[in-house]
Amino acid sequence: MSLACIYSRARVGLESPLVTVEVHLANGLPVFNIVGLPETSVRESKDRVRSAIINCGYQFPAKRITINLAPADLPKEGGRFDLPIALGILVASEQLPNTDLSQYEFAGELALSGELREIIGEIPMAIACANAKRTLVIPKQNAEQASWVKQANILSIEHLSQLYPHFLKQRSLPLVSAQAVEHYQVPTSKDIADVIGQPLAKRALEIAACGAHNLLFIGPPGTGKTMLASRLPGILPPMSESEALEAAAIASISHQKINHKSWLTRPFRAPHHTASSAALVGGGSQPQAGEISLAHNGVLFLDELPEFARKVLDVLREPMESAEVTISRAMYKQTFPAKFQLVAAMNPSPTGFYNDNRSTPEQILRYLNRLSGPFLDRIDIQIEVTRLPKGMWAKNDHHNESSVQIQQRVAICREVQLARQGKANAHLGSAETRVFCKLSNDEHEFLELAVEKLGLSTRAHHKILKIARTLADMNGIEDILHEHIIEALSYRAMDRLLRHLTDAVSL
Repeated sequence: MSLACIYSRARVGLESPLVTVEVHLANGLPVFNIVGLPETSVRESKDRVRSAIINCGYQFPAKRITINLAPADLPKEGGRFDLPIALGILVASEQLPNTDLSQYEFAGELALSGELREIIGEIPMAIACANAKRTLVIPKQNAEQASWVKQANILSIEHLSQLYPHFLKQRSLPLVSAQAVEHYQVPTSKDIADVIGQPLAKRALEIAACGAHNLLFIGPPGTGKTMLASRLPGILPPMSESEALEAAAIASISHQKINHKSWLTRPFRAPHHTASSAALVGGGSQPQAGEISLAHNGVLFLDELPEFARKVLDVLREPMESAEVTISRAMYKQTFPAKFQLVAAMNPSPTGFYNDNRSTPEQILRYLNRLSGPFLDRIDIQIEVTRLPKGMWAKNDHHNESSVQIQQRVAICREVQLARQGKANAHLGSAETRVFCKLSNDEHEFLELAVEKLGLSTRAHHKILKIARTLADMNGIEDILHEHIIEALSYRAMDRLLRHLTDAVSL
Protein backbone atom coordinates (compact mmCIF):
# COMPACT_ATOMS: atom_id res chain seq x y z
CA MET A 1 0.00 0.00 0.00
CA SER A 2 1.49 3.36 -1.01
CA LEU A 3 -1.08 5.54 0.75
CA ALA A 4 -1.77 5.91 4.48
CA CYS A 5 -4.06 8.22 6.48
CA ILE A 6 -3.30 9.00 10.11
CA TYR A 7 -5.35 11.22 12.41
CA SER A 8 -3.79 13.92 14.56
CA ARG A 9 -4.78 17.34 15.86
CA ALA A 10 -3.51 20.89 15.52
CA ARG A 11 -3.46 23.52 18.26
CA VAL A 12 -5.46 26.70 17.73
CA GLY A 13 -5.86 28.44 21.06
CA LEU A 14 -7.95 26.16 23.26
CA GLU A 15 -9.28 24.26 20.27
CA SER A 16 -7.78 21.12 18.77
CA PRO A 17 -9.10 20.78 15.22
CA LEU A 18 -8.69 17.43 13.50
CA VAL A 19 -5.79 17.08 11.06
CA THR A 20 -5.55 14.16 8.65
CA VAL A 21 -1.94 13.25 7.85
CA GLU A 22 -1.99 11.73 4.36
CA VAL A 23 1.21 9.96 3.28
CA HIS A 24 1.80 8.95 -0.33
CA LEU A 25 4.82 7.07 -1.68
CA ALA A 26 5.46 7.26 -5.41
CA ASN A 27 8.20 6.16 -7.79
CA GLY A 28 10.75 8.76 -8.85
CA LEU A 29 13.76 10.56 -7.46
CA PRO A 30 13.87 10.48 -3.64
CA VAL A 31 12.26 13.61 -2.26
CA PHE A 32 10.37 14.44 0.92
CA ASN A 33 7.67 17.13 0.67
CA ILE A 34 5.24 18.37 3.35
CA VAL A 35 2.26 20.43 2.19
CA GLY A 36 -0.75 21.91 3.99
CA LEU A 37 0.51 25.19 5.52
CA PRO A 38 3.32 23.70 7.64
CA GLU A 39 5.35 26.18 9.66
CA THR A 40 9.11 25.92 10.14
CA SER A 41 8.91 23.50 13.08
CA VAL A 42 6.73 21.16 11.00
CA ARG A 43 8.91 21.39 7.88
CA GLU A 44 11.95 20.52 10.00
CA SER A 45 10.25 17.27 11.03
CA LYS A 46 11.58 15.71 7.80
CA ASP A 47 15.06 15.32 9.29
CA ARG A 48 13.79 14.17 12.69
CA VAL A 49 11.48 11.58 11.15
CA ARG A 50 14.15 10.23 8.78
CA SER A 51 16.72 9.76 11.57
CA ALA A 52 14.18 8.26 13.98
CA ILE A 53 12.97 5.70 11.42
CA ILE A 54 16.52 4.62 10.55
CA ASN A 55 17.69 4.47 14.19
CA CYS A 56 14.74 2.25 15.07
CA GLY A 57 15.86 -0.36 12.54
CA TYR A 58 13.31 0.44 9.82
CA GLN A 59 14.08 1.25 6.20
CA PHE A 60 13.51 4.80 5.08
CA PRO A 61 11.89 4.43 1.62
CA ALA A 62 13.94 5.89 -1.23
CA LYS A 63 10.87 7.18 -3.00
CA ARG A 64 8.99 10.35 -3.68
CA ILE A 65 7.26 11.01 -0.34
CA THR A 66 4.42 13.51 -0.15
CA ILE A 67 2.88 14.42 3.22
CA ASN A 68 -0.40 16.33 3.10
CA LEU A 69 -1.70 17.89 6.33
CA ALA A 70 -5.40 18.42 5.76
CA PRO A 71 -7.27 20.75 5.90
CA ALA A 72 -4.86 22.73 3.78
CA ASP A 73 -6.01 26.17 4.98
CA LEU A 74 -5.29 25.48 8.66
CA PRO A 75 -1.78 26.54 9.82
CA LYS A 76 0.17 23.75 11.52
CA GLU A 77 2.94 24.35 14.03
CA GLY A 78 5.02 22.42 16.56
CA GLY A 79 6.61 19.00 16.62
CA ARG A 80 3.38 17.15 17.41
CA PHE A 81 3.10 15.84 13.83
CA ASP A 82 6.41 13.91 13.95
CA LEU A 83 4.80 10.72 15.26
CA PRO A 84 1.85 10.58 12.81
CA ILE A 85 4.16 11.41 9.87
CA ALA A 86 6.60 8.63 10.84
CA LEU A 87 3.75 6.19 11.37
CA GLY A 88 2.23 7.10 8.01
CA ILE A 89 5.53 6.46 6.21
CA LEU A 90 5.96 3.08 7.91
CA VAL A 91 2.39 2.02 7.09
CA ALA A 92 2.58 3.28 3.49
CA SER A 93 5.87 1.39 2.97
CA GLU A 94 4.28 -1.75 4.51
CA GLN A 95 6.76 -1.94 7.36
CA LEU A 96 3.88 -1.75 9.81
CA PRO A 97 0.61 -3.64 9.37
CA ASN A 98 -2.31 -1.63 8.01
CA THR A 99 -4.64 -2.14 10.96
CA ASP A 100 -7.73 -0.06 11.65
CA LEU A 101 -5.91 3.22 12.26
CA SER A 102 -9.15 5.20 12.04
CA GLN A 103 -9.75 4.40 15.72
CA TYR A 104 -6.59 6.19 16.82
CA GLU A 105 -5.15 9.69 16.97
CA PHE A 106 -1.40 10.29 17.30
CA ALA A 107 0.73 13.20 18.48
CA GLY A 108 4.32 13.47 19.65
CA GLU A 109 7.70 14.97 18.87
CA LEU A 110 10.44 12.54 17.85
CA ALA A 111 14.05 12.60 18.97
CA LEU A 112 16.64 11.43 16.46
CA SER A 113 16.89 8.17 18.39
CA GLY A 114 13.16 7.49 18.04
CA GLU A 115 12.25 8.49 21.59
CA LEU A 116 9.11 10.58 22.11
CA ARG A 117 9.28 14.03 23.62
CA GLU A 118 6.43 15.87 25.26
CA ILE A 119 4.21 18.35 23.45
CA ILE A 120 1.91 21.13 24.67
CA GLY A 121 -1.86 21.24 24.59
CA GLU A 122 -2.50 17.63 25.57
CA ILE A 123 -5.68 18.36 27.55
CA PRO A 124 -7.61 20.13 24.73
CA MET A 125 -6.44 17.33 22.44
CA ALA A 126 -7.68 14.66 24.85
CA ILE A 127 -11.07 16.38 25.15
CA ALA A 128 -11.49 16.60 21.37
CA CYS A 129 -10.33 13.02 20.93
CA ALA A 130 -12.78 11.76 23.55
CA ASN A 131 -15.62 13.60 21.79
CA ALA A 132 -14.61 11.88 18.54
CA LYS A 133 -14.57 8.51 20.39
CA ARG A 134 -11.01 7.67 19.36
CA THR A 135 -7.98 6.49 21.34
CA LEU A 136 -5.21 9.04 21.79
CA VAL A 137 -1.56 7.91 21.57
CA ILE A 138 0.77 10.52 23.07
CA PRO A 139 4.18 10.65 24.81
CA LYS A 140 4.45 9.31 28.32
CA GLN A 141 5.28 12.78 29.66
CA ASN A 142 1.86 14.04 28.54
CA ALA A 143 -0.19 10.95 29.32
CA GLU A 144 -0.82 11.66 33.01
CA GLN A 145 -2.28 15.13 32.46
CA ALA A 146 -4.28 13.93 29.45
CA SER A 147 -5.77 11.18 31.63
CA TRP A 148 -7.50 13.86 33.73
CA VAL A 149 -10.09 13.86 30.94
CA LYS A 150 -12.02 10.91 32.30
CA GLN A 151 -13.87 10.12 29.07
CA ALA A 152 -10.62 9.81 27.08
CA ASN A 153 -8.76 6.59 26.25
CA ILE A 154 -5.05 7.41 26.53
CA LEU A 155 -2.19 5.19 25.38
CA SER A 156 1.31 6.10 26.51
CA ILE A 157 4.28 5.73 24.14
CA GLU A 158 7.98 6.23 24.89
CA HIS A 159 9.69 5.04 21.68
CA LEU A 160 8.79 4.70 18.02
CA SER A 161 9.79 1.02 18.11
CA GLN A 162 6.82 0.29 20.43
CA LEU A 163 4.36 0.68 17.53
CA TYR A 164 5.34 -2.58 15.78
CA PRO A 165 4.54 -4.99 18.67
CA HIS A 166 1.41 -2.97 19.49
CA PHE A 167 -0.14 -3.28 16.04
CA LEU A 168 0.89 -6.94 15.80
CA LYS A 169 -0.89 -7.42 19.15
CA GLN A 170 2.29 -8.79 20.70
CA ARG A 171 2.71 -6.12 23.39
CA SER A 172 0.14 -3.37 23.64
CA LEU A 173 0.96 0.20 24.57
CA PRO A 174 0.12 0.87 28.23
CA LEU A 175 -3.34 2.32 28.86
CA VAL A 176 -3.24 5.28 31.24
CA SER A 177 -6.24 5.20 33.54
CA ALA A 178 -7.92 8.31 34.88
CA GLN A 179 -6.25 9.57 38.04
CA ALA A 180 -8.18 9.82 41.27
CA VAL A 181 -8.81 13.41 42.32
CA GLU A 182 -6.86 14.47 45.39
CA HIS A 183 -8.51 16.46 48.15
CA TYR A 184 -7.73 20.16 48.28
CA GLN A 185 -5.25 21.22 50.94
CA VAL A 186 -4.48 24.78 52.00
CA PRO A 187 -0.76 25.56 51.62
CA THR A 188 0.63 25.97 55.14
CA SER A 189 3.07 28.68 54.03
CA LYS A 190 0.18 31.02 53.06
CA ASP A 191 -2.04 30.92 56.14
CA ILE A 192 -4.13 33.98 56.96
CA ALA A 193 -3.40 33.37 60.65
CA ASP A 194 0.06 34.83 59.96
CA VAL A 195 -1.51 38.27 59.38
CA ILE A 196 -1.43 40.29 62.59
CA GLY A 197 -4.43 42.50 63.24
CA GLN A 198 -6.31 44.03 60.28
CA PRO A 199 -9.77 42.64 61.21
CA LEU A 200 -11.58 44.89 58.69
CA ALA A 201 -9.28 43.83 55.87
CA LYS A 202 -9.73 40.17 56.80
CA ARG A 203 -13.49 40.68 56.86
CA ALA A 204 -13.36 42.23 53.38
CA LEU A 205 -11.20 39.34 52.17
CA GLU A 206 -13.72 36.80 53.43
CA ILE A 207 -16.61 38.68 51.80
CA ALA A 208 -14.69 38.77 48.53
CA ALA A 209 -14.05 35.02 48.76
CA CYS A 210 -17.69 34.22 49.55
CA GLY A 211 -19.13 36.15 46.61
CA ALA A 212 -16.16 36.12 44.17
CA HIS A 213 -16.04 39.92 44.36
CA ASN A 214 -13.18 42.04 43.05
CA LEU A 215 -11.20 43.67 45.84
CA LEU A 216 -8.89 46.67 46.22
CA PHE A 217 -6.64 47.26 49.24
CA ILE A 218 -5.58 50.88 49.81
CA GLY A 219 -2.98 51.71 52.43
CA PRO A 220 0.56 52.80 53.21
CA PRO A 221 3.55 50.46 52.75
CA GLY A 222 4.05 47.66 55.23
CA THR A 223 0.44 47.29 56.34
CA GLY A 224 0.06 43.77 54.95
CA LYS A 225 -1.80 44.41 51.69
CA THR A 226 0.28 41.97 49.64
CA MET A 227 0.28 39.44 52.46
CA LEU A 228 -3.51 39.56 52.69
CA ALA A 229 -3.97 39.20 48.94
CA SER A 230 -1.67 36.18 48.78
CA ARG A 231 -3.88 34.44 51.37
CA LEU A 232 -7.02 34.67 49.23
CA PRO A 233 -6.48 31.36 47.33
CA GLY A 234 -6.22 29.57 50.68
CA ILE A 235 -9.71 30.59 51.77
CA LEU A 236 -11.43 30.12 48.41
CA PRO A 237 -13.38 26.89 47.94
CA PRO A 238 -11.63 24.30 45.76
CA MET A 239 -12.50 24.18 42.08
CA SER A 240 -14.91 21.59 40.76
CA GLU A 241 -13.43 19.01 38.40
CA SER A 242 -14.89 20.80 35.38
CA GLU A 243 -13.41 24.13 36.53
CA ALA A 244 -10.06 22.48 37.22
CA LEU A 245 -10.06 20.91 33.76
CA GLU A 246 -10.69 24.32 32.16
CA ALA A 247 -7.77 25.83 34.09
CA ALA A 248 -5.55 22.84 33.29
CA ALA A 249 -6.40 23.11 29.58
CA ILE A 250 -5.20 26.74 29.53
CA ALA A 251 -2.05 25.79 31.42
CA SER A 252 -1.35 22.93 29.02
CA ILE A 253 -1.22 25.25 25.99
CA SER A 254 0.96 27.76 27.87
CA HIS A 255 3.92 25.57 28.88
CA GLN A 256 2.64 25.54 32.48
CA LYS A 257 3.02 22.47 34.67
CA ILE A 258 0.26 21.45 37.06
CA ASN A 259 0.77 19.11 39.99
CA HIS A 260 -1.94 16.46 40.03
CA LYS A 261 -2.03 16.49 43.83
CA SER A 262 -3.05 20.16 43.92
CA TRP A 263 -4.77 20.66 40.59
CA LEU A 264 -8.02 21.65 42.33
CA THR A 265 -6.21 24.62 43.87
CA ARG A 266 -7.32 27.86 42.26
CA PRO A 267 -4.57 29.55 40.21
CA PHE A 268 -2.95 32.70 41.58
CA ARG A 269 -1.22 35.00 39.08
CA ALA A 270 0.70 38.11 40.11
CA PRO A 271 2.24 39.85 37.06
CA HIS A 272 4.76 42.64 37.57
CA HIS A 273 3.58 46.20 37.00
CA THR A 274 5.81 46.45 33.91
CA ALA A 275 3.65 43.85 32.12
CA SER A 276 2.31 44.89 28.73
CA SER A 277 -1.27 44.68 27.48
CA ALA A 278 -0.41 41.57 25.46
CA ALA A 279 1.10 39.93 28.54
CA LEU A 280 -2.09 40.51 30.51
CA VAL A 281 -4.81 39.71 27.97
CA GLY A 282 -2.82 37.59 25.51
CA GLY A 283 -1.59 38.21 22.01
CA GLY A 284 1.09 37.45 19.47
CA SER A 285 1.02 36.62 15.77
CA GLN A 286 -0.31 33.24 16.88
CA PRO A 287 -2.41 34.37 19.88
CA GLN A 288 -1.35 32.96 23.23
CA ALA A 289 -3.22 33.09 26.52
CA GLY A 290 -2.37 36.01 28.80
CA GLU A 291 -2.28 36.35 32.57
CA ILE A 292 -6.03 36.87 32.86
CA SER A 293 -6.66 33.54 31.12
CA LEU A 294 -4.01 31.77 33.19
CA ALA A 295 -5.94 33.10 36.22
CA HIS A 296 -9.21 31.60 34.90
CA ASN A 297 -11.33 30.35 37.84
CA GLY A 298 -8.68 31.80 40.15
CA VAL A 299 -7.14 35.06 41.33
CA LEU A 300 -5.32 37.82 39.44
CA PHE A 301 -3.31 39.98 41.85
CA LEU A 302 -2.08 43.39 40.71
CA ASP A 303 0.30 44.90 43.25
CA GLU A 304 1.22 48.61 43.09
CA LEU A 305 -1.85 49.18 40.92
CA PRO A 306 -1.18 52.81 39.84
CA GLU A 307 2.27 51.78 38.57
CA PHE A 308 0.63 49.80 35.77
CA ALA A 309 0.20 51.80 32.58
CA ARG A 310 -3.33 53.19 32.34
CA LYS A 311 -3.93 51.67 28.91
CA VAL A 312 -2.82 48.28 30.28
CA LEU A 313 -5.39 48.41 33.08
CA ASP A 314 -8.13 49.62 30.78
CA VAL A 315 -7.81 46.53 28.58
CA LEU A 316 -9.04 44.56 31.60
CA ARG A 317 -12.39 46.35 31.68
CA GLU A 318 -14.13 44.24 29.06
CA PRO A 319 -12.85 40.82 30.26
CA MET A 320 -13.90 41.69 33.81
CA GLU A 321 -17.48 41.96 32.57
CA SER A 322 -17.62 39.23 29.92
CA ALA A 323 -15.30 36.67 31.61
CA GLU A 324 -13.54 36.05 28.28
CA VAL A 325 -11.16 37.80 25.92
CA THR A 326 -11.21 37.69 22.13
CA ILE A 327 -7.95 38.31 20.29
CA SER A 328 -8.55 39.26 16.66
CA ARG A 329 -6.09 39.01 13.82
CA ALA A 330 -6.47 39.69 10.09
CA MET A 331 -7.21 36.07 9.17
CA TYR A 332 -8.84 34.71 12.32
CA LYS A 333 -9.76 35.39 15.93
CA GLN A 334 -9.46 33.33 19.07
CA THR A 335 -11.39 33.49 22.33
CA PHE A 336 -9.87 32.53 25.66
CA PRO A 337 -11.84 32.19 28.92
CA ALA A 338 -10.95 34.78 31.57
CA LYS A 339 -13.26 34.42 34.57
CA PHE A 340 -10.86 35.71 37.18
CA GLN A 341 -11.23 37.42 40.54
CA LEU A 342 -9.24 40.64 40.63
CA VAL A 343 -7.40 41.59 43.82
CA ALA A 344 -5.32 44.76 43.75
CA ALA A 345 -3.20 46.75 46.19
CA MET A 346 -2.04 50.34 46.07
CA ASN A 347 -0.61 53.19 48.12
CA PRO A 348 -2.84 56.22 48.73
CA SER A 349 -0.25 58.68 47.42
CA PRO A 350 2.97 58.76 45.37
CA THR A 351 4.99 58.87 48.60
CA GLY A 352 3.02 56.00 50.10
CA PHE A 353 1.43 57.84 53.03
CA TYR A 354 -1.58 60.08 53.58
CA ASN A 355 -0.18 63.01 55.58
CA ASP A 356 3.61 63.08 55.37
CA ASN A 357 3.70 66.62 53.89
CA ARG A 358 5.70 65.35 50.92
CA SER A 359 2.94 65.65 48.34
CA THR A 360 0.13 68.12 47.76
CA PRO A 361 -3.51 67.16 47.17
CA GLU A 362 -2.99 68.01 43.49
CA GLN A 363 -0.06 65.59 43.25
CA ILE A 364 -2.00 62.85 45.05
CA LEU A 365 -5.02 63.37 42.81
CA ARG A 366 -2.79 63.23 39.72
CA TYR A 367 -1.31 59.96 41.02
CA LEU A 368 -4.73 58.41 41.66
CA ASN A 369 -6.02 59.59 38.28
CA ARG A 370 -3.78 56.98 36.69
CA LEU A 371 -6.71 54.68 37.43
CA SER A 372 -9.66 55.40 35.17
CA GLY A 373 -13.14 55.75 36.59
CA PRO A 374 -14.63 52.91 34.52
CA PHE A 375 -11.89 50.57 35.76
CA LEU A 376 -12.43 51.47 39.42
CA ASP A 377 -16.17 51.12 38.89
CA ARG A 378 -15.64 47.41 38.21
CA ILE A 379 -14.02 46.78 41.60
CA ASP A 380 -16.70 45.73 44.08
CA ILE A 381 -14.92 46.20 47.41
CA GLN A 382 -12.50 49.06 48.14
CA ILE A 383 -11.06 48.85 51.65
CA GLU A 384 -8.50 50.87 53.58
CA VAL A 385 -5.69 48.93 55.26
CA THR A 386 -4.36 51.10 58.08
CA ARG A 387 -1.12 50.91 60.00
CA LEU A 388 -1.16 48.70 63.09
CA PRO A 389 -1.92 50.60 66.30
CA LYS A 390 0.68 50.89 68.99
CA GLY A 391 1.03 47.74 71.07
CA MET A 392 -0.55 45.41 68.49
CA TRP A 393 2.58 43.26 68.23
CA ALA A 394 2.68 42.77 71.98
CA LYS A 395 -1.05 42.06 72.24
CA ASN A 396 -1.09 39.54 69.40
CA ASP A 397 -1.73 36.14 70.94
CA HIS A 398 -1.09 34.19 67.73
CA HIS A 399 -4.52 32.56 67.93
CA ASN A 400 -5.96 34.09 64.78
CA GLU A 401 -8.37 32.13 62.63
CA SER A 402 -6.61 29.88 60.14
CA SER A 403 -7.28 29.73 56.42
CA VAL A 404 -8.87 26.30 56.87
CA GLN A 405 -11.48 27.66 59.29
CA ILE A 406 -12.41 30.57 57.05
CA GLN A 407 -12.38 28.38 53.95
CA GLN A 408 -15.01 26.13 55.51
CA ARG A 409 -17.38 29.08 56.01
CA VAL A 410 -16.68 30.33 52.49
CA ALA A 411 -17.46 26.92 51.01
CA ILE A 412 -20.81 26.80 52.81
CA CYS A 413 -21.69 30.29 51.56
CA ARG A 414 -20.76 29.40 47.99
CA GLU A 415 -22.92 26.26 48.16
CA VAL A 416 -25.91 28.42 49.11
CA GLN A 417 -25.33 30.64 46.08
CA LEU A 418 -24.84 27.72 43.69
CA ALA A 419 -28.02 26.06 44.94
CA ARG A 420 -30.02 29.29 44.53
CA GLN A 421 -28.72 30.69 41.25
CA GLY A 422 -26.00 28.36 39.92
CA LYS A 423 -23.17 30.92 40.24
CA ALA A 424 -21.40 33.23 42.67
CA ASN A 425 -23.11 36.53 43.50
CA ALA A 426 -20.48 38.61 41.70
CA HIS A 427 -21.33 36.88 38.41
CA LEU A 428 -25.04 37.73 38.47
CA GLY A 429 -26.34 39.58 35.43
CA SER A 430 -28.66 42.58 35.56
CA ALA A 431 -31.84 40.52 35.24
CA GLU A 432 -30.59 37.99 37.80
CA THR A 433 -29.70 40.77 40.22
CA ARG A 434 -33.30 42.02 40.13
CA VAL A 435 -34.54 38.50 40.91
CA PHE A 436 -32.09 37.39 43.61
CA CYS A 437 -31.23 40.74 45.22
CA LYS A 438 -34.71 42.06 45.94
CA LEU A 439 -35.11 44.81 48.51
CA SER A 440 -38.07 46.02 50.49
CA ASN A 441 -39.48 49.43 49.57
CA ASP A 442 -37.77 51.13 52.52
CA GLU A 443 -34.40 49.55 51.78
CA HIS A 444 -34.75 50.36 48.10
CA GLU A 445 -35.41 54.03 48.87
CA PHE A 446 -32.47 54.14 51.28
CA LEU A 447 -30.08 52.67 48.69
CA GLU A 448 -31.32 54.97 45.94
CA LEU A 449 -30.77 57.99 48.18
CA ALA A 450 -27.27 56.82 49.15
CA VAL A 451 -26.28 56.17 45.53
CA GLU A 452 -27.53 59.60 44.49
CA LYS A 453 -25.79 61.39 47.36
CA LEU A 454 -22.49 59.58 46.74
CA GLY A 455 -22.71 60.10 42.98
CA LEU A 456 -22.33 56.41 42.17
CA SER A 457 -23.03 54.82 38.80
CA THR A 458 -25.64 52.19 37.97
CA ARG A 459 -22.86 49.58 37.87
CA ALA A 460 -21.76 50.58 41.37
CA HIS A 461 -25.40 50.35 42.47
CA HIS A 462 -25.52 46.74 41.25
CA LYS A 463 -22.16 45.98 42.91
CA ILE A 464 -23.50 47.21 46.26
CA LEU A 465 -26.59 45.03 45.84
CA LYS A 466 -24.46 41.95 45.13
CA ILE A 467 -22.22 42.61 48.15
CA ALA A 468 -25.31 43.01 50.34
CA ARG A 469 -26.59 39.71 48.96
CA THR A 470 -23.29 38.05 49.91
CA LEU A 471 -23.46 39.54 53.42
CA ALA A 472 -26.96 38.12 53.85
CA ASP A 473 -25.77 34.72 52.65
CA MET A 474 -22.87 34.80 55.11
CA ASN A 475 -25.39 35.38 57.91
CA GLY A 476 -27.68 32.64 56.61
CA ILE A 477 -30.49 35.14 55.97
CA GLU A 478 -32.75 34.99 52.93
CA ASP A 479 -33.66 38.70 52.84
CA ILE A 480 -31.23 41.58 52.45
CA LEU A 481 -31.49 43.77 55.56
CA HIS A 482 -30.66 47.39 56.31
CA GLU A 483 -27.35 46.57 58.01
CA HIS A 484 -26.21 44.59 54.96
CA ILE A 485 -26.71 47.61 52.71
CA ILE A 486 -24.93 49.92 55.17
CA GLU A 487 -21.92 47.59 55.35
CA ALA A 488 -21.86 47.20 51.57
CA LEU A 489 -21.87 51.01 51.20
CA SER A 490 -18.93 51.26 53.59
CA TYR A 491 -16.68 49.39 51.17
CA ARG A 492 -16.20 52.42 48.87
CA ALA A 493 -12.92 53.76 50.24
CA MET A 494 -11.61 54.94 46.88
CA ASP A 495 -14.74 56.99 46.22
CA ARG A 496 -14.38 58.70 49.59
CA LEU A 497 -10.68 59.40 49.04
CA LEU A 498 -11.23 60.90 45.59
CA ARG A 499 -14.14 63.01 46.82
CA HIS A 500 -12.05 64.33 49.73
CA LEU A 501 -9.11 65.21 47.48
CA THR A 502 -11.36 66.87 44.92
CA ASP A 503 -12.91 69.04 47.62
CA ALA A 504 -9.45 69.94 48.94
CA VAL A 505 -8.18 70.92 45.51
CA SER A 506 -11.27 73.00 44.77
CA LEU A 507 -10.71 74.96 47.97
